[in-house]
Amino acid sequence: MEQTKKYEYLSEDPQAKVLPIMLSVIIGAFFAILNETLLNIALTTLMKEFSVSVTTVQWMATGFMLVMGIVIPASALLLQWFTTRQMFLGTMIIFTIGTIICALAPNFPVLISGRLLQAVGTGLLMPVIFNTFLLIYPPHKRGAVMGIVGLVIMFAPAIGPTLSGVIVQHLGWRYLFITVIPFTIFSILFAYKYLRNVGEVTKPKIDFISIVYSTLGFGPIIYGFSSVGQKEKGFLDPLVIGFIVIGLIALVLFVRRQLTSEHPLMDLRVFRYPMYRLSVLLFVLIIMLMFASEIVLPLYMQGPLALTASAAGLILLPGSILNGMLSPVMGKLFDKFGPRPLIIPATIMLALMMFAFSRLDMNTSNGYIITCYLLLMVSISAIMMPAQTNGLNQLPKSMYPHGTAIMSTLQPVGGAIGVSVFISIMNGRQSKLLESKETMVPSDVLQAMVSGVKLVYFVGIGLAIIAVLLALFVKRAQPEPEESAIEEAQQ
Repeated sequence: MEQTKKYEYLSEDPQAKVLPIMLSVIIGAFFAILNETLLNIALTTLMKEFSVSVTTVQWMATGFMLVMGIVIPASALLLQWFTTRQMFLGTMIIFTIGTIICALAPNFPVLISGRLLQAVGTGLLMPVIFNTFLLIYPPHKRGAVMGIVGLVIMFAPAIGPTLSGVIVQHLGWRYLFITVIPFTIFSILFAYKYLRNVGEVTKPKIDFISIVYSTLGFGPIIYGFSSVGQKEKGFLDPLVIGFIVIGLIALVLFVRRQLTSEHPLMDLRVFRYPMYRLSVLLFVLIIMLMFASEIVLPLYMQGPLALTASAAGLILLPGSILNGMLSPVMGKLFDKFGPRPLIIPATIMLALMMFAFSRLDMNTSNGYIITCYLLLMVSISAIMMPAQTNGLNQLPKSMYPHGTAIMSTLQPVGGAIGVSVFISIMNGRQSKLLESKETMVPSDVLQAMVSGVKLVYFVGIGLAIIAVLLALFVKRAQPEPEESAIEEAQQ
């Protein structure tokens, strides 16, 4: 208790063992996030193993995002009800139980049940990690630390598909889960020994109506947008429209209740802080563009360029790995120079790369794609973590759980919207061009797809230009004192 009173941040205490705390949460985060993409390449194998359709097996991905979108908003409340140790150990235990169930699953319903438990653990884990580091490190040191988190967030999903392909080919799909279990158990034991509490348990009143509105809001919106690509009519499908409308109505009710409740599930007053607002807008734009590229480019490479899935994955791998490796570097540069020298040039580079990808054709070389994707990932690494860290830095400590919960919630929401919108643009353009042809040959279909991909990136140019304009207003954030937050609450 003396250490907590004497030092505002744990890292400032020379007697505090901060490194074991960092290692505890980073080890758990790496394998939880790795698990998100580890299963993508195995979906075809699972279809044969359990004799299920594409639509059914897709729930391994859609259901995962859906559950994350439902549980993440509750993380702000849980972070105030449970200690750091309880939250981290609880989420990792849930994730490990889900992984064991998946590894032993005798049928598809059991497999999907384990997968959804994994999603609960993964969804709650990232807000815990961000909140922990915000409480441990002062603002002028957070860039480097968040950069390490960025390394984990980007590197783990980057190697997931490649690692998955090797494991499925040589060991079988069950080992996608079996190989993860020892590491998650180690993370639990390591955290049990070394992880200490860094937050304050205030146990605010639970607003169950907000939880219902949140579930009925984020869940249907993520499901609706995620289902667009599976429906023949896309956004015009009645089921898609219905889910999105239900979600939007529930979200309006959710926002209204958060603004009037004494104990909001998500305190939306975080948007009163200008740098946080800017960081959220930039974050959502980058997530949409990044997720869309990770889906559209493989489709383009496996279609018009006639590459195999593994070859397409290998072409994108260097860029994804470089993104992760640069994240700590960008974090240190952020600590030293602030956000503007990083974010403004990076958003300009982002717009240039969107333009470069809009020039793709039937004969584009692999080298061109690798180079452009590398530069795209460099720009993203210079925007995402610096923008996130800068935005969170402006919040008073009492707002940390809410700020991290909102950003974590927007990741699956932004990803689902970005993927569905860009895939719909590509398919719509392709269908329109093919409608005008009386007779079609395979090359017509591929050429129409190229045209669709180009349109996607023209839209991407527009979004990147918006990011450039937003970047011009970014400045180094200074933490707001708790007193100002209390005064705002009283107004």
